[in-house]
Amino acid sequence: MDVGELRRLKDFRKVTVLTAYDYQTAKILDSAGVDIILVGDSLGMVVLGYEDTKRVTMHDMVRHTEAVARGASSALIVSDMPINSYDSVEDAMVNAGKLVEAGAEAVKPEGNVPGVVEALVETGIPVMGHVGLLPQTAEEYKVKGKKQSEADRIHSDALELDSKGVFSIVLECIPRKLARRITEAVGALTIGIGAGVHCDGQVLVINDMLGMEGSHKPRHVKRYANLEASIREAVDSFIEEVVEGKFPDKEHSFR
Repeated sequence: MDVGELRRLKDFRKVTVLTAYDYQTAKILDSAGVDIILVGDSLGMVVLGYEDTKRVTMHDMVRHTEAVARGASSALIVSDMPINSYDSVEDAMVNAGKLVEAGAEAVKPEGNVPGVVEALVETGIPVMGHVGLLPQTAEEYKVKGKKQSEADRIHSDALELDSKGVFSIVLECIPRKLARRITEAVGALTIGIGAGVHCDGQVLVINDMLGMEGSHKPRHVKRYANLEASIREAVDSFIEEVVEGKFPDKEHSFR
């Protein structure tokens, strides 16, 4: 699915987005029919073990984008631009080019960076915007836009990104009324994460929705599975059978 096809889904049906960071997961999501696979810099926490996204590098993003691209053939692949990779238009052009070469079909910088967006769009690189909570620069993780002044700024940022040609905008952790206001005002697809039902689509971190993390679960996350428990049960069984000499048995041995 390309950017044009996705934009035509606005007001027609909801768009589905999930993160992936590796070949196997991307292949599963692609075969399931997910519209967009986001190679998120959330890999900093769920793959690399960092506390936040601030230590994720271009090398990390390129390598994981390559892996995802090998597994997906139908879904649109969007790659996050990591912190400091788009500090200038020149940096953004070089680094977005690296992500596209790795297999990304669109890139996502955070915040209102109109000059960067305009330059990338003009060169033919589709851009997904991102407003509301901005993990790369956030000092604390909480809902944004509760105060009217902050809501107006987020709304204004979304309108400006839309005017510069983004094909979609992630709305992260903002009140649902604000998300609805933005969704109705822009031509771009709005993709919510903690932004309510009125967005044009929804995104979740794959590890969160599959129950791969046993710590605090944010309010906006719904767990559709509990893989952490399933994996632990399987590993416990493996350890027990190996220690007791039950594995490998004849069925799992060569003659």
